Amino acid sequence: MPLVPRALPALALAVCALPLAAQEVPCGGPWGDFLEGLRAEAVAAGIPPEAAEAVLRGARQDERVLARDRGQTHLQQDFLTFSQRLISQDRVNRAAAMEERHRALFDRIEAELGVPRGILLAFWAFETDFGAVQGDFDTTDALLTLAHDCRRPELFRPQVLAAMELAARGEWDRDVTGAWAGEIGQVQMLPRDILEFGADGDGDGRVDLKGSAPDALLSAAQMLRGLGWRPDEPWLQEVVVPGDLDWSLTGLGRERPASDWAAMGVSPREGTLPDLPASLLLPVGRKGPAFLAYPNLPVLTAWNQSLTYVLTAAYFATRIEGAPRYLAGEPEPGLSGEEMRLLQERLAARGHDVGAIDGILGARTRDAVQAEQARLGLPADAWPTRALLDAL
Repeated sequence: MPLVPRALPALALAVCALPLAAQEVPCGGPWGDFLEGLRAEAVAAGIPPEAAEAVLRGARQDERVLARDRGQTHLQQDFLTFSQRLISQDRVNRAAAMEERHRALFDRIEAELGVPRGILLAFWAFETDFGAVQGDFDTTDALLTLAHDCRRPELFRPQVLAAMELAARGEWDRDVTGAWAGEIGQVQMLPRDILEFGADGDGDGRVDLKGSAPDALLSAAQMLRGLGWRPDEPWLQEVVVPGDLDWSLTGLGRERPASDWAAMGVSPREGTLPDLPASLLLPVGRKGPAFLAYPNLPVLTAWNQSLTYVLTAAYFATRIEGAPRYLAGEPEPGLSGEEMRLLQERLAARGHDVGAIDGILGARTRDAVQAEQARLGLPADAWPTRALLDAL
């Protein structure tokens, strides 16, 4: 049976196309008024009232969800710390065992969808430890709590409406549990993704992301393909870089042909460079590991927007498929969370848009760091150090 996404009815397509601009999405206010607004919006979108009520019945705010949303300190960890915490030889061995157990399914997915097993195994491992730890938060309450909160309503309000559409199909359990941010199942998918990409991988006629590994893996593969995964292309490759490289050329989004990188002295640690555009990533600066990121890597940021998380998962996928441990090098010490916040304040004072002052080295903070390093005559590798903080 070909592995193709299920067709979406018009209502589901309408739910998936709901506007996402934060300024257009209501949030906050009295809880009861918020629920009534959702109920009215659902009915106006064509969702049956009984399906909306199935999701809203007994709804309560979960303060634990807000605490977790505000307390993601792991995002302050650098790539070396984070990757060494998440990747162990035991996890590599268990990935190999899972690959063997589900080899026929992985073979079919790769043949028909072009999504490699290493990627699926890596995210399966990181998201739920191969299905073992799926979360115990009330998923419906978590989604409603985050939709009511004004930090990211543009993300979570459409998820509530998607849950209502699933309820209209008889595919939403009001008591379902999962992660604090509303993701469900072994690969942690949100309701809109389930609507669009949920798939029956074991042939039992239903989509069970919590109990069926084949359903979860096929759904994840279809989601990645739907988000733009390019079949039969690499996503990440460790490389060795010369010490005199122009570091200002590095960073995600600064693509150039791999042949150009080769002409500048960048060489693959193993194999050859493909004929593809690539960005050179130095997650902890020029003295740490170096990777060429190919067009498939940004697709993964739709799964998780943290570059450190995505880069770690992408690297783990290469390890699963036979790559060696990265060369850690001897990077300069990074900044503490408090020092990073201070750096962000100083960068913002100089007119840079670093986003939230949160102590997290995100894309905008990296861009600002690189710009200031270039201005100050420092190696512009986007890795913030105490020397940069002092210079500012």
